[in-house]
Amino acid sequence: MDTNTRFELCSKNLQEIITKDELWNLLNTNTKPRGYVGFEPSGMMHAGTGLIVGKKMRDYADAGFHFIIYLAEWHGWINNKLGGDLDNIRSGAEYFKDCFTALGLPEGKVEYLWASDIVSHKDYWEKVVRVMKSMTMKRALRSMPIMGRSSDAEDVEASWVLYPALQTCDIFQMDLDAACAGMDQRKVHMLAREVAPKLGYKTPVCLHSPLLPGLQNTTIQGSFDEDEKINKSITTKMSKSVEKGAIWVNDEPSDIKNKYKDAFCPPKQIEGNPVLDHVRMIVFPHIDIFEVKRPSKFGGDISFESFEELAKTYTEGNLHPMDLKMAIAECMIKLLEPVREYFKRKPENLERMRSLKITR
Repeated sequence: MDTNTRFELCSKNLQEIITKDELWNLLNTNTKPRGYVGFEPSGMMHAGTGLIVGKKMRDYADAGFHFIIYLAEWHGWINNKLGGDLDNIRSGAEYFKDCFTALGLPEGKVEYLWASDIVSHKDYWEKVVRVMKSMTMKRALRSMPIMGRSSDAEDVEASWVLYPALQTCDIFQMDLDAACAGMDQRKVHMLAREVAPKLGYKTPVCLHSPLLPGLQNTTIQGSFDEDEKINKSITTKMSKSVEKGAIWVNDEPSDIKNKYKDAFCPPKQIEGNPVLDHVRMIVFPHIDIFEVKRPSKFGGDISFESFEELAKTYTEGNLHPMDLKMAIAECMIKLLEPVREYFKRKPENLERMRSLKITR
């Protein structure tokens, strides 16, 4: 695969690349660069993680990356996920591994690495101290959004200040060429790029996926980024705190249909329409043609080969919101079918997760 093809595969459907020139040079000079995404096990996996980030991780692996899926159980512990119980968090990590395997990322195609594999090394903690000595308390607190917490949060646990340093040192300890994540993780990636040359570590290329919005017209309270557009994408992203607004990768087909049926989807409106965002961010990266089934009296079946074509038809009022909703529901059901089939064969970790009280 030539550099042009690898670059296109890595860069498509991303919201931000820091920087494109660095990514090009990396792919042009390194046949097996090292990249990763880190996951804090915190409960059931939603479609943004499984189908947006999951698809990009397959792209990176196909482009020749040695790609690491980092199961960050220590980070979840610091962040009080799943009750702050490490055994529960490890169960969550095993469940995440199952989900990604079902979605086409088995061991061998990617490497699964646990935080506990890294924190046992003395030199890791030396890196943590060096990073913390190179940043201010204010800088650490500004990074709180990487934990899903507002930067102006009160009653901050002392352990939370450690979190940005750990995540930064993960990148250095794994000797990564590229740090990949959603846009909500960009603050810590910028920290890594800032301190890497000062401390003599490799400066990572940063590849950021867009954040999938929840299906209800709701907003999380708080300040997460100085950039108004990025802040909005974080405050409206899919969250377990709004149950009807989230599509879980383990949802039954009937649940998926009901959630899309009740979704916020204003007619003729593109901006701020989460159903259309789901089509743009999930459907077209996975399939070439989006088909909408309609009775003949309402115009009959219609298909779209691009999001731009769909958006034009919708803006003109030639596609009813309910037809759009039912079409994406059917598409999502098909995309998540491998997950349902996988857990029919191996239900243990899913059953364990469903038995846990999800705290955040």
